[in-house]
Amino acid sequence: MAFKPLHDRVLVKRVQSEEKTKGGLIIPDSAKEKPAEGEIVAVGEGARKDSGELIAPSVKVGDRVLFGKWSGTEVTLDGTEMLIMKESDIMGIIS
Repeated sequence: MAFKPLHDRVLVKRVQSEEKTKGGLIIPDSAKEKPAEGEIVAVGEGARKDSGELIAPSVKVGDRVLFGKWSGTEVTLDGTEMLIMKESDIMGIIS
């Protein structure tokens, strides 16, 4: 894929949600919510301070992250649905 986010934006691929509940019930596609968890695919170079100094991003490619339900802009790249969002929309890194 030839896509590089600019500034403090990141490209995120959503992870697949669970097919079953913990109790063993199968969740139909129509009842599933889009997961608010994903994997970082690409990262911009970071934001800039007023002085022009670069602020390095806190996330890196391969990190699993949690983000807000309505965060980002949905795009399709190479047939895969992805999200482009600002780094500040990310709530945390899952380790």
